[in-house]
Amino acid sequence: MSKQRRSTSRAIAVFLAFALVQVCIQLSFAAPVPQQFIARLTTTGNQPITVNGASAASGASLLTGATIETPAAVSATIDLGALGTVELQPNSSIQLDFDDSGNVRVKVLRGCVVIKKNGPGEAEAYTAEGASEKTSSSRKGMGFCYLNGGLKPSQTTAAVGGGVGGEGIGTAALVAILAGGGALAAGLIWAFHGGGDNPSPR
Repeated sequence: MSKQRRSTSRAIAVFLAFALVQVCIQLSFAAPVPQQFIARLTTTGNQPITVNGASAASGASLLTGATIETPAAVSATIDLGALGTVELQPNSSIQLDFDDSGNVRVKVLRGCVVIKKNGPGEAEAYTAEGASEKTSSSRKGMGFCYLNGGLKPSQTTAAVGGGVGGEGIGTAALVAILAGGGALAAGLIWAFHGGGDNPSPR
């Protein structure tokens, strides 16, 4: 009986070991499950806003597809980590979508929004009526307000960088900078090459 029990125990042990090996092999070949990217919310004074119809404040997590609304006198910033940020002005409403490729889409439903894009992918602000504005290699920041189904550049875009609607530095400012640089260069040349009535060496 003892030999039979030992044989039975060995058979069970071999079977369990084989089953464990099979499970490990299956797990090693299984495709990894991607983790869904989560954005973080910050509001003015930690005051509540509305996310998908429910109250939310600073520290709340936002998933793609969320509808975010700010009341009067309360603004909000959505931190997308390496992708950038989306800022809502008071009394604004957007639908926010983002993906693992770095693309960010903001459907402006009401009010004003500022998008600051970082990393790969592009950001797009658009309306249900078909208006659309996108970031590019030379336009990483943009701000717009919803107006009659369109997107009107907002005054806050100047602080984002790249000028309103992606415009660069103004012509007058560029001329002033070049003129100032030329004057500085002329002054340096004059100072180091005979300027100031330096006495000639004897």
